[in-house]
Amino acid sequence: MLCARRLRGLGPPAAAVWRGRRAREVSTSWCPVGAAFNVKPQGRRLDLFGERRGLFGVPELSAPEGFQIAQENALRKADLLVERVCSMPPGPQTVLIFDELSDSLCRVADLADFVKIAHPEPAFREAAEEACRSIGTMVEKLNTNVELYQSLQKLLADKKLVESLDPETRRVAELFMFDFEISGIHLDKEKRKRAVDLNVKILDLSNTFLVGTNFPNKVEKHLLPEHIHRNFVVTGNHVMIDGLHAEAPDDLVREAAYKIFLYPNAGQLKCLEELLSHRDLLAKLVGYSTYSHRALQGTIAKNPETVMQFLEKLSDRLSERTIKDFEMIRRMKMKLNPQNSELMPWDPPYYSGVIRAERYNIEPSLYCPFFSLGACMEGLNILFTKLLGITLYAEQPAKGEVWCEDVRKLAVVHESEGLLGYIYCDFFQRADKPHQDCHFTIRGGRLKEDGDYQLPVVVLMLNLPHSSRNSPTLLTPGMMENLFHEMGHAMHSMLGRTRYQHVTGTRCPTDFAEVPSILMEYFANDYRVVTQFARHYQTGQSLPKSMVSRLCESKKVCAAADMQLQVFYATLDQIYHGKHPLRTSTTDILRETQEKFYGLPYVPNTAWQLRFSHLVGYGAKYYSYLMSRAVASMVWKECFQQDPFNRAAGERYRREMLAHGGGKEPMLMVQGMLQKCPSMDDFVSALVSDLDPDFETFLMDSE
Repeated sequence: MLCARRLRGLGPPAAAVWRGRRAREVSTSWCPVGAAFNVKPQGRRLDLFGERRGLFGVPELSAPEGFQIAQENALRKADLLVERVCSMPPGPQTVLIFDELSDSLCRVADLADFVKIAHPEPAFREAAEEACRSIGTMVEKLNTNVELYQSLQKLLADKKLVESLDPETRRVAELFMFDFEISGIHLDKEKRKRAVDLNVKILDLSNTFLVGTNFPNKVEKHLLPEHIHRNFVVTGNHVMIDGLHAEAPDDLVREAAYKIFLYPNAGQLKCLEELLSHRDLLAKLVGYSTYSHRALQGTIAKNPETVMQFLEKLSDRLSERTIKDFEMIRRMKMKLNPQNSELMPWDPPYYSGVIRAERYNIEPSLYCPFFSLGACMEGLNILFTKLLGITLYAEQPAKGEVWCEDVRKLAVVHESEGLLGYIYCDFFQRADKPHQDCHFTIRGGRLKEDGDYQLPVVVLMLNLPHSSRNSPTLLTPGMMENLFHEMGHAMHSMLGRTRYQHVTGTRCPTDFAEVPSILMEYFANDYRVVTQFARHYQTGQSLPKSMVSRLCESKKVCAAADMQLQVFYATLDQIYHGKHPLRTSTTDILRETQEKFYGLPYVPNTAWQLRFSHLVGYGAKYYSYLMSRAVASMVWKECFQQDPFNRAAGERYRREMLAHGGGKEPMLMVQGMLQKCPSMDDFVSALVSDLDPDFETFLMDSE
């Protein structure tokens, strides 16, 4: 698609080219990052006559109406660029203009994508929603513009011209062509219309399915024992079940939630079946044997056969460990509930938590005082300075630049290259804010015509508690790890130095996009890193090494069973997006796959697949979480485990992996970092070895 969105894209081995240009000037208004996050924002100075800068410093966006101006400017510029590229001879400039066209649309669409879900004011959200629709319509129009397509086709059809392109430019041209062709533009007029219609229908079905995954189920009150009513929302004569209540101590509560929440809804079932069949029809129409073959183009895995090989090998290696985990969970259930000791799918999350707490004493309240938000931010700062020569500075935003007064703005500054980009930190809970931790690209980096680099801008969104009168914001260990994870995405965006914004930062294949963020989790769980910043906010005492070790080891409790569950989900996703028509119903496939790849019994009259929201955004790509973790594990062990502050390894990581966005084939980036070509067996071994207990922890616990 012409507008590169979220984790989509490709870009060049350009780090060595663009680094070393004149350094960005350093601002004198920057202040240390740790202190900025441990104090409440002072609010903007009273300035009755000062000019409002607009959201993210975009002048038009000082009011909701500005979105109309921004989108009109973008659409006008897009028309001029289309006219220009269609009237010129093919060459490297063709790709530059395509990227400028993509950038002009993305700068409005990506910003609007964020504002429509995160801005507290309805008028801004509605204006952003309208801008998304308007730009989306333009993108659809461009994706079916035959003349535009032919201008790129002429370039790629000329062998001499293609050979003269540098690898990055060639790859970006091929990506644009791939995006055109999956829209069916290379087909005859009738089939092209069919492809457009299928794309529209798939979008509608995806939205409908997504809404349905969260829709509560209700049951008449008298059908449930009265003593468990208080665990759910009661409205009149009905009990509403809006989730699995997986952590509830009462077995009956978890069982009722599981059976009622997962009870099949006929409309949702029909929606899923139509979504899967329409995806298959579109894939076949544009030349692929299955939707999965289409979705996996350009990924580390490359094709569904490799994905299934990876998942089956992993399942085989996990099998014995998973059986032991289930036996351990079963014993705990028998100990706490001897009358009903059969292990069911609603049991593992709760009982594995009980085992974890009993064995390792990891009550979050013991850890929170050591993880003030300011201390954690300072920890990230120390890590980035030692590894990459980068410092995070807090900068006072201008009036109107942020959407909520507790949003902090960080300047990312390199010791010799100067300012690299900006991270807006929307970290705190507020009414109507989505309950998800995520990274948004607001503006992608690219080399501009005048030789300057367009600095990347991103938002990190978390849901942390506010500070109180007596203490700063304190993070649980899970919140701290999530902060490190999301900052991994942000650094990918900041350090990508691609020539083309269409392939900047996290705009890369899905099974590579999570590698930098998961790698940060390894740093967050290493005592040598944690001891740099984890201090009690009142006493200044360091977090004892034994507490860090216990926390890390506790995560390995029943981890094989957890990973086996992910293998089951990923396999189910592959089968749903494989050969069609499906040989049986989606529920029968769920039952068979659960029994083969998970081991706990399928519960009759349930349909978990109807709550599997990842089928929309990660269709045929759910395996990406496991594969990204495998790559991150190998990078950690090979490059950072011996010394997590190794500057040479940090520079290699930037040069080989972060700098390229998606502009280099992902496996080539992995090879460059590991200095070998890993096999599927290597990936599987990396994941399984992470489950092994740490001998040192047992020694400390026995002292």
